[in-house]
Amino acid sequence: MTAPTSPSAARPTPTILGVGAALPAQLITNAQLVARLDTSDEWIVRRTGIRERRHLEAAESLAALTATACAGALDDAGHQAAEVDHLIIATITPDRLTPGLAPAVAARLGAEHAGVVDINAACAGFLYGLDQAAALIESGRARHVLVCGAEALSRITDHEDRATAVLFGDGAGAVLVGPGAPGRGIGAFEFGYDDGLADTLYAERDVRRLQMAGQQVYRHAVARMTEAAQAVLARNGVSVADVDYFVAHQANARIVSAVADALGVPHAKVSFNVEWTANTSAASIPLALAAAERDGLLAPGSLVGMVAFGAGFVWAAGLASWKDTVTQQQRST
Repeated sequence: MTAPTSPSAARPTPTILGVGAALPAQLITNAQLVARLDTSDEWIVRRTGIRERRHLEAAESLAALTATACAGALDDAGHQAAEVDHLIIATITPDRLTPGLAPAVAARLGAEHAGVVDINAACAGFLYGLDQAAALIESGRARHVLVCGAEALSRITDHEDRATAVLFGDGAGAVLVGPGAPGRGIGAFEFGYDDGLADTLYAERDVRRLQMAGQQVYRHAVARMTEAAQAVLARNGVSVADVDYFVAHQANARIVSAVADALGVPHAKVSFNVEWTANTSAASIPLALAAAERDGLLAPGSLVGMVAFGAGFVWAAGLASWKDTVTQQQRST
């Protein structure tokens, strides 16, 4: 574990060094759902933008899928598991009630000396973890932190309920956070919650099925994510035009479009990965980042805006300079 720095030491600038993603092999298309639910492919796509989702098989573990995503982030960054000081996993669907997911994932990776913890902030969990990772690095208490969003939402979905069965999928996405070039790095975050709306999106311990009041969730998700994104831009002293790529929690395409339009972000700069993954809760933002990297939409130094909203209600927004390990002076030479 990295020792704390002295007060006089220069504060490291945290950045995202690598990204990884993993999806289950089992593909569930809209056509498969239409065959047994009172719905249609046209209705699903029009209302949600979703065409397919992935589900874990009954015998498969979320820990194994998550370890694959984390290993991908390490490989992308060119680092080893032994260098990981902390592993933070955002999830509401661990394989067991206890212990959490993080110890099993760390063991699979070989991160023998890492601090390991699960956090539960629903769909906003990845951004809460990213903020904590940045703080650990800025303080000098860690040098490399893996942050992962991982969900097996198929295990808490009512597959006979047309309103929710089409919405959710399984997956895992991870980033490795470490010291980058002096500059923007991972900026200040914006957080919020409203416990008074908890009964509009929830699952009980004894009845492990997601319950959702769709219209209320839609209305509050758009409003809170828009407000949070505007607040985080102001806190970091940047404008919408400064953001190179925008990733909202991939709940459904209508919500993502509404937030982007309210902010004035051109859709060409917005992630719409929900079409292929459905709503994967805490995994949705890192999965979208991995897809954007794969498709050549993120370059080193790109400013990425991220915002999420989920059960709780909780919401979060943040900014990060992508893989920014090269100084401005080095870029210009």
